[in-house]
Amino acid sequence: MNQEDFPRILGICCRWCSYAGADLAGTMRLQYPPEIRIMLVPCTGRVDILHVLKAFDLGFDAVFVSGCHIGDCHYLAGNVRAVKRVAKLKKDLAAMGIEPERLEMFHVSSGEGPKFATVCKEMYERAIKLGPNPVKREARAAWLAKQPEAGVAA
Repeated sequence: MNQEDFPRILGICCRWCSYAGADLAGTMRLQYPPEIRIMLVPCTGRVDILHVLKAFDLGFDAVFVSGCHIGDCHYLAGNVRAVKRVAKLKKDLAAMGIEPERLEMFHVSSGEGPKFATVCKEMYERAIKLGPNPVKREARAAWLAKQPEAGVAA
């Protein structure tokens, strides 16, 4: 397993709040892991279950959806729909054999650059703890072999 291949984390951010929060984190020169890749969407309500599943299929080790705070959505209730989709998808991931902790929903406003950096660090630490995505079979098997208490799931 190459070090540059693990972890790969996708952050799906809404244009109006979370992406602006990411921009503020950069402007403030706050450090967060470079393994985070940001995908800009108009609204988190636009994020479909298939988008997240495709990210896992492409080998991302963790995915987070970050949108406006509840009640502050520029598209009225897009973030509420995203919360429901993420909750449903977490149940579906468990049924597929992928740890639901690999997916999370966060709310970050445009003025919360430090919170965005904290979210990125949290997802990075979570991905390190969980190991490679089970879709990456060879990398996952190599990682499990190196663990002191080899996990049951492969």
